[in-house]
Amino acid sequence: MQSRTFMYREDAEKWARALERELETSGFIDRREAEKNSLREMLERYRKEVTPSKKSAEIESILIGVILKDAVLPDLKMSAITSAAVAAWRDRRLKQVTGGSVNREIDVLSAALNHARREWEMHVENPIPYVKRPPKSRARERRFSVEEEKYLFEALSGGVRQANGTFSKGARNPWLAPLVRLALETAMRRGELLSLQWEHVDLTRRTAHLPDTKNGDSRTVPLSSKAVEIFKGLKLSKSGDEEGANESHASGAVFPTSAMALRMGFKRSLERAREKYIQECEMAGVRPVAGFLEDVHFHDTRHEAASRLAEKLSNVLELSAVTGHKDLRMLKRYYHPRAEDLAKKLD
Repeated sequence: MQSRTFMYREDAEKWARALERELETSGFIDRREAEKNSLREMLERYRKEVTPSKKSAEIESILIGVILKDAVLPDLKMSAITSAAVAAWRDRRLKQVTGGSVNREIDVLSAALNHARREWEMHVENPIPYVKRPPKSRARERRFSVEEEKYLFEALSGGVRQANGTFSKGARNPWLAPLVRLALETAMRRGELLSLQWEHVDLTRRTAHLPDTKNGDSRTVPLSSKAVEIFKGLKLSKSGDEEGANESHASGAVFPTSAMALRMGFKRSLERAREKYIQECEMAGVRPVAGFLEDVHFHDTRHEAASRLAEKLSNVLELSAVTGHKDLRMLKRYYHPRAEDLAKKLD
């Protein structure tokens, strides 16, 4: 039995007539679960029961947390999640972040609404298809200069515990610097690097196997001599001796750290690198380069790596085999050769 309380009799009669029409046409739709649960309750349940089974669990959990921080949308009943309510939330978010970030949050919200309808009998129509999405972000063309890379790697290391128990200035996470170096050498994604296991790294054949990538396929990444040296250094630090660095039976995660730790450590390192650069420019009486290490994200290492690999692999199919792109149009988004480098090839 369906029941609902209204302030005005007219509204109650409209509601009753709507239910009668459902019975006469497509059949009765039980909306009690949608009336009983708020969006907050649904998203929290989704994050607890569904998100952990996904490859992008950690990132999706963060995005759900962002949605839950909104002052209005999460506390609406599921039956009140309309296109107008979602559009108002979208506009509030666009005042804080870019359209690309909002689109990723919309994707998570849509997936959760669809799951609640299919699996939990919360019969509400997903309003996302009726909501205008922010324009897609333009393809990023961020490349690192030699000086930017120098300052960044200085900031990514150096944070060691001193005799008095404090840490020296620098990144405390010992995995940050080698992880970023490998990202620039291999074009592997953040998630691929964090999921990489030692048993899938073959330094003799110079390969790193990824059983499960973002697009659902496995991929074997060829390793440059520089990448091999980085892996040997990681094995050496793990085993504590030169002989251990050449052992092939190492196991476990190559980088035993989390996506959040990487995200925060990379962000703080960028801040330290910029501060040091500006300070040294002031001491030398030199004007800092505009935009030095600004608007940098970890994913830019993939852009940079793809561009560097393109200089070595002129065959675009070979390049896609290394980077893992199925769609060559997507690969073009990551391949951004410098105009001055292309000019040299014209001679």
